[in-house]
Amino acid sequence: MRRYATVVLDADSTLSAIEGIDWLAARRGEEVQRSVEALTAQAMDGHVALDQVYTRRLALIEPTSLDLHALAHAYIDTLAPGAADAVAALQAAGVAVHVVSGGLRAALLPMTRSLGIADDHVHAVEVELDDDGRFIGVVPTPLATQRGKPVVLDHLFLARPILAVGDGSTDAAMIPAVETFAAYIGFVRRDAVVARAALVLDSFSALVAHALSA
Repeated sequence: MRRYATVVLDADSTLSAIEGIDWLAARRGEEVQRSVEALTAQAMDGHVALDQVYTRRLALIEPTSLDLHALAHAYIDTLAPGAADAVAALQAAGVAVHVVSGGLRAALLPMTRSLGIADDHVHAVEVELDDDGRFIGVVPTPLATQRGKPVVLDHLFLARPILAVGDGSTDAAMIPAVETFAAYIGFVRRDAVVARAALVLDSFSALVAHALSA
């Protein structure tokens, strides 16, 4: 039995314990790390719109191709317990699994591939690098904005009903574009996000139990 036709997962602080852009900032020293983490927290808690901080954070970091490669390994190393089994169980039951994230796609793909999620089911932010692997900018995308996730969902025409799972205010913004939004608190609990959620999940085993129940 399955309750949903599609499950949409966030990546940072959901599939993985880390916030990728914050992780990159830490490679630039304490001053950049503090500045970027403060901007991330304000956006994820819903105090400021992501639009106001997204490109600002990356301009402070200027991630290189080597940074993105290192981040890819960090995502895999900090994968949520039970995530691989959960994705496998959902897919075996005929549930389509998509990742919709404000993270950097190049760094996310090795993790999502390890989970058996097809590349065309991974929707995230693309960065532009020069021939030497240095940061140029961000490819324009709704996912760098506060309400970008529902915009992306509208263009994907995913099978319904849809369960969306994430930890931040940009995930909660998918209400009412999805039938159910679940706040994931396995790594961080944001009270403003929990208050908007139809249910709260603290593990991927709990996600499977809910999604595959009648």
